[in-house]
Amino acid sequence: MKNKSARTLWGDFLDQHLEYAFAPEPRVTQLRDIQQEANSALQLVLEGKKRARSHSLLGLQFRNEPLPRIGDFTIFTDWEGNAQCVVRTVGVTLRPLFSVPASHAKLEGQGDGSLESWKKSHWEYFTRELEPFGKTPTESMIVVCEVFEKVYGRG
Repeated sequence: MKNKSARTLWGDFLDQHLEYAFAPEPRVTQLRDIQQEANSALQLVLEGKKRARSHSLLGLQFRNEPLPRIGDFTIFTDWEGNAQCVVRTVGVTLRPLFSVPASHAKLEGQGDGSLESWKKSHWEYFTRELEPFGKTPTESMIVVCEVFEKVYGRG
């Protein structure tokens, strides 16, 4: 793990949860691609209001990133790369964008919690994410809906 604060946070977590001593190294990431959104989303996780996130399957494929799996650990950082919490994936579903349920939007905890707000912000994000690959989002594109629980954190 290259990120020193993530290594420290993961070590602190393992000190209290020896049952995960042989778990694979967690992924270290920010929640969004814009500073204000990334820090705002992180705060919602720390407060327990955000318990899900969404990935475009195309984006994961183009970046050669694995699908999230139940049991995976992830360390979320702030925009500056300071590790803030450890989460564990507890659910993963793949759905076309047009069929993402309102319940998932609510678990994401951002905006007003409505499906309409979720679709607007994610359409904008998926547009930015796919543009470098010459792609654009579509209503039928596959979205990876990940649900997680915060298992350790600074906040």
